[in-house]
Amino acid sequence: MNKTRTAVLALTTLLLAAAASAQSLSDGGIKVGVLTDLSGVYSELSGQGSVKAAQMAAEDFMKANRAYAGKVSIIGVDHQNKADVAGNKAAEMIDRQNVDMLVDMPTSSAALAATEVARQKKTVAMVVTGATTALTNEKCNKYTFHYAYDNYMLANGTGTAVTKRGGNSWYIIYPNYAFGQDLNRQMVAAVQENGGKLAAPSDATPFPNTDFSSYLLKAQSVRPKIFGTMQAGNDLVNVVKQYNEFGLKKQGIGLGIGLLFETDVAALGQDAFAGAIATVPWFWNFDARSRQWAGRFEKAFGKKPTWAQAGVYSATLQYLNAVARAKTDNSDAVVKALEGYAFDDFFARNATIRPQDHRVILDVQVVQVKGKSESKEAGDIYKRLNTIPAAKAFMPLSENKCRM
Repeated sequence: MNKTRTAVLALTTLLLAAAASAQSLSDGGIKVGVLTDLSGVYSELSGQGSVKAAQMAAEDFMKANRAYAGKVSIIGVDHQNKADVAGNKAAEMIDRQNVDMLVDMPTSSAALAATEVARQKKTVAMVVTGATTALTNEKCNKYTFHYAYDNYMLANGTGTAVTKRGGNSWYIIYPNYAFGQDLNRQMVAAVQENGGKLAAPSDATPFPNTDFSSYLLKAQSVRPKIFGTMQAGNDLVNVVKQYNEFGLKKQGIGLGIGLLFETDVAALGQDAFAGAIATVPWFWNFDARSRQWAGRFEKAFGKKPTWAQAGVYSATLQYLNAVARAKTDNSDAVVKALEGYAFDDFFARNATIRPQDHRVILDVQVVQVKGKSESKEAGDIYKRLNTIPAAKAFMPLSENKCRM
């Protein structure tokens, strides 16, 4: 009899705890808004795949935390890569759709606009695909966290690696908006700090853009060792396609890529990118943990994940775990639960969320694109050159201007 009463009391305690957790949630649940590109140049690398990744994170969280079963929902909204649209959509999601957290946000200008709205409305925002360092620097705020990568990390990895391998003369083009402007500054600094120089001043290109012929002709004229392209998504695909058509590789002008996604390589085939060096936070066949999650995603979505989509899963799950630790989705409490938190998952290795600027630091990988003949299976596109440990991969706090 005593055992029965003990069991009943234990069950009652669990039910009461579950009820208390549910009562601590605004509107009785948690709603995550994936603010992303569903129709433009970044829709393949992010887009619906990011929405699916967030849904997977929500499902995994609810399975592991039964008190929250059925209480997490995901919505996806298209910001069209436009800052004004992103700001308006962010406000609408928070005010009308009761979103508790924003995630993804490709295109730096869109990310900056959305996170400013999130700051005003005291809503947590976890930027995965926007790259500008301003998010954790001069434009930082209490409610914004920067996940996966940023322009300092890209330049620190790729600019350093390529220059030290003999690519010490560069001509760089970049898309003329916040991401490209920032990445160009970071890349030029990294090249020069490692003994390299510019064969000609960097050039800004329209965004989006399809014709890069004038810049390739200039590269042929100034003859740098490295033609640096800071474009991404469909713009990068167009640059690399024309780089090969103009025969720059055969002329001894190497390719330096600021930001590379798996979908870019797939669009043209590995041989179009073969030999190019890039820096990434993750790739699907990095190790057994990565392969296991990637297999789940491919089964659910029909395609292998990009590192942006994997990052959205990780960021969404870390936010939800912070809600569970805080026992509320109150933004101030969740921010406290995130700040200084150290973790290691399939995506973010040896990760820590820096409390001073909300930069999520993690180990990152310098990789080289394999030729098709080197691949052991479909999607096997990267050869890892080296790992940059978390403490050295991102902008040091001594250089940071964040004042929250």
